[in-house]
Amino acid sequence: MTGKIYDAVVVGGGPAGATAAEDLARLGRSVLLLDKAGRIKPCGGAIPPRLIREFRIPDYLLVARARSARMISPSERRVDMPIDGGFVGMVDREVFDEYLRDRAALAGAERRTGSFTAVTRDPGGVATVHYAAAEGAGMARTRAVIGADGALSAVARQEVPGSDRMRCVFAYHEIVRSPREGAADFDGSRCDVFYQGRLSPDFYAWIFPHGDTTSIGTGSARKGFALRRSVGDLRAATGLDAVETIRREGAPIPMKPLKRWDNGRDVVLAGDAAGVVAPASGEGIYYAMAGGRFAAEAVEAFLSTGDARALAGARKRFMKAHGRVFWILGMMQHFWYSSDKRRERFVGICRDPDVQKLTWDAYMNKELVRAKPAAHVRIFFKDLAHLLGVVRP
Repeated sequence: MTGKIYDAVVVGGGPAGATAAEDLARLGRSVLLLDKAGRIKPCGGAIPPRLIREFRIPDYLLVARARSARMISPSERRVDMPIDGGFVGMVDREVFDEYLRDRAALAGAERRTGSFTAVTRDPGGVATVHYAAAEGAGMARTRAVIGADGALSAVARQEVPGSDRMRCVFAYHEIVRSPREGAADFDGSRCDVFYQGRLSPDFYAWIFPHGDTTSIGTGSARKGFALRRSVGDLRAATGLDAVETIRREGAPIPMKPLKRWDNGRDVVLAGDAAGVVAPASGEGIYYAMAGGRFAAEAVEAFLSTGDARALAGARKRFMKAHGRVFWILGMMQHFWYSSDKRRERFVGICRDPDVQKLTWDAYMNKELVRAKPAAHVRIFFKDLAHLLGVVRP
C-alpha cells in the first residue's frame, strides 16, 4: 500500500482530541484530526482559571463568569459559596469545541469529518484508521493513533484491554433561553447545584448560566432513572419550564480513569475515552485538555524513540498530577451522595468558610491546597462531627 503516512491520527475533536492534535502539529508532526459532524456533548460548560491560562483561552469565548455557587439540599436549604475575587468561566461547548478544532487546523493539523470504524495494520506494522464519511468509506495510514472519541470509545473497545469496564454516569441536559435577571430566582453569575435524591439518586442536578442560554441538567448511574423527567421536574420547580428550549443532549460521562490508556503498540487514549472526568463534580473540560496534552507528549516520545513503552507515560503523568484529587472526589461521591440524609449534611458542611475557601482554591488551581494546615485540621474535625452526627446539618 502506498500513500501518505501521518505521524498521528487523532480520533475525536472534543477538547482532548483538539488539544492533542494542536500540540503535535506545533511540534512539526503531520496530524489528521478525525471528528464526527454535529456532535455537542451535554456539559455544564465550566472552565477554571488554570485552564484559561494554560490553554490560552480568549475572553470572547467566555459567555458568562460565575462568581458564586449555590448548593441546594433535599430540604431546600440553600448555601451560597461566593468566589472571593475570582470567577469560573462558562463556555458554550458548540462554539468552544469548534474554536479548539480550528486552532488545531491553524497549527497545521488536517481536519476530516467521519466516524471511526476500525484500525487495521499492514504486514509492516503501519496502522490504517478506517472511517465512514458522507462521501463513503475513508482511510488514513498512520504511525500512531490517539483515541479521544468519548466515554464509549470505539478506539478503546478495539485496542485497549479493560476499556469495556468503564463506569459511567449518564447525563442529560436541556439548553434553554436564559430568563431575565432575577426572574424565577435566576442569577446569571451563579451556578446552582441540587443535591436531592429525587433529582438524582447518586449524582446531582444543575442550573448553569451561559449568558444568553442556560444549561439545566442531571446525571445518574442508576439504570432506569428518568433523566428527562427529572430535568422537567427541576424546570417546573424553579420556574424555568416556561422559557424556550433550544436543544436537548444526553451522553455517558465516565467517573473513573481506566487502569490502562494504551495498547502497548501504537494507540493511546485521552479525555472521556480514558475516563478522566472528576468524580463528585463531573468536571471534565480541564482534565480532558490536560490528558490530551499528556497524550500528545507520549506520542511525540514514541515517534522520536520508536519505543512503544513511551505511550504509557500519558497515564503515568496524568495520575501523578491529578490521581489523588480523583481518589478523594471518588470517596466523597460514594459517601455523601448515597442518601438524602447524607446530602443534607454535605450541604451543611459547605456553609463553613474554611471549606469554601479551600474548595475554591483547589478547584480554581486544580491541585490540593497544602499551604493552610490549621484550616485542614479544623475541617477534619468539623467533617468528623458531621459524620458522627454530633452537629446538626
